[in-house]
Amino acid sequence: MKIFKFGGTSVGSAERMKDVARLIGADGAPKIVVLSAMSGTTNTLVEISDCLRNHDSDGADKATDELSRKYLGLLDRLYDTEAYRQEARKLVEERFDVLRSFMKQPFGALEEKIVLAQGELLSTGLMHLYLRETGVRSVLLAATDFMRIDRHAEPEPPFIKEQLTALLAKYPDDRLFLTQGFICRNADGAVDNLQRGGSDYTASLIGEAVQAEEIQIWTDIDGMHNNDPRYVENTLPVRRLHFDEAAELAYFGAKILHPTCILPAKRNGIPVRLLNTMQPEAVGTTISNETEEGKIKAVAAKDHITAIRIKSGRMLLATGFLRQVFEIFERHETPVDVVTTSEVGVSVTVDNGKHLDGIVNDLRKYGRVTVDRDLAIICVVGDLKWDNVGFASRIVNALQDIPLRMISYGGSNYNVSLLVQASDKQKALQALSDHLFNTPSLQCNKELRIENE
Repeated sequence: MKIFKFGGTSVGSAERMKDVARLIGADGAPKIVVLSAMSGTTNTLVEISDCLRNHDSDGADKATDELSRKYLGLLDRLYDTEAYRQEARKLVEERFDVLRSFMKQPFGALEEKIVLAQGELLSTGLMHLYLRETGVRSVLLAATDFMRIDRHAEPEPPFIKEQLTALLAKYPDDRLFLTQGFICRNADGAVDNLQRGGSDYTASLIGEAVQAEEIQIWTDIDGMHNNDPRYVENTLPVRRLHFDEAAELAYFGAKILHPTCILPAKRNGIPVRLLNTMQPEAVGTTISNETEEGKIKAVAAKDHITAIRIKSGRMLLATGFLRQVFEIFERHETPVDVVTTSEVGVSVTVDNGKHLDGIVNDLRKYGRVTVDRDLAIICVVGDLKWDNVGFASRIVNALQDIPLRMISYGGSNYNVSLLVQASDKQKALQALSDHLFNTPSLQCNKELRIENE
């Protein structure tokens, strides 16, 4: 069995929903299809929730009416028969009745989760009806019947496997199943969501539960590119990535995939393919546990980075200093991205400045603290083991005209991270593309190769 996941842009219009229906119904092979909400829907649902939380019933009512009109206007373009239009109209009205039920009652976190779930319920319901109209048999499974998180907001794989296996067993003759991405239930049984990675995470967890042959993530771009196409010209999709390479790229800025969502696939050795709904014939990117030796694969960038340097004579020959420093970040619930150390200092980067003032005040107990803002992390990913002579020097030489605030190398076999000023980010990305992907490859004793060869 294969798992197909389609993002919001892939189901963002009647025409694209029809394209998705053709993709999933063409071969008759067994598959579970995970759908996101139509593009723009979740943002509007967040807007509605904000209005309700702030007691702005007029704003919530206006946003709800606009979204309702968008969905009702979709029906004439999606369905050919009046009977199915009527059935779809009833579905849409029921979903929006749920939204309007919150207009005149107290609104909190539990209610917001129900509001945010309506987008996926709409997209899967409308797709299920369209498949029926076109003669394709499918089963609509409610994600809230099998997807559950614990009290730490982490998924529960044993529960998911048990419940999903039991559900699928009820339909031994069916081969096409639809379900919602993103939404789930929590430990108290209330409607909740997976947050990180959303629908991608759902697809990966389902793949783990059924031991899928493959997980396909369909978006509006033909795989993960070797650089950010928003800033760099002539980027190319990377055909193959190791799970760790993909996770590094996703964490450090490649928006096509969330780093968390591939963990279930990685631990079960299930290949993940990134494909383009608008160009289904494109090869895309395959992510697996296989490593291609001697290749630099891709570059990504992470914005809104702050660097914190702690310099202290107490660090010299001392034990426990780093532990004390990192306990401060733990107390303030602030993850650290990149770390470099010397005998008398340590520099770290964070991408969340919410607790920065408190962190700096606590760190000053141990030494002099310097804070640099408006930075970006440039991440270069590939087979970057320490004995691959020539790899690190080519990366650094590409940035010889750009000031480097920090360099992190050796913490991973797949990543070199460089910290630059945000104003130099685009220049750095282009320089790395020019030196790593757009010039003849550099031969070294590990046969350095560039991905676009």
